[in-house]
Amino acid sequence: MFNPEFLTSDNEAISGNSLIQYLQDQSPDVLQRVARSASGEIQDIIRHNVNGLLGMLPGEQFEVKVQTSRENLAGLLASAMMTGYFLRQMEQRMELEENLFESDSLDADGSNGDPGPLRL
Repeated sequence: MFNPEFLTSDNEAISGNSLIQYLQDQSPDVLQRVARSASGEIQDIIRHNVNGLLGMLPGEQFEVKVQTSRENLAGLLASAMMTGYFLRQMEQRMELEENLFESDSLDADGSNGDPGPLRL
């Protein structure tokens, strides 16, 4: 889940970042609600993507240890976040298209309850 503690860093590299400042102004409840809004499908895709970036050796057969720099880890996390945002937008687009096609199919068979043209 989302950890709001990372927003309290005094790192000079992020001190001028307007997005970090915006996030710092949000309540922890809002941040948790947004973090929970990712569907299980999105979480699975991101998990698979991160595993692919790190290497997918089976943990039960290998003792896997990953060593990286702070900068590389930040890049990995940023990539995962951008992937999540992209996937959420695509998921919303898919839902809108499904609703649109459902609406069109209802219109085609006349079962949408439309009484026809308005007559005065």
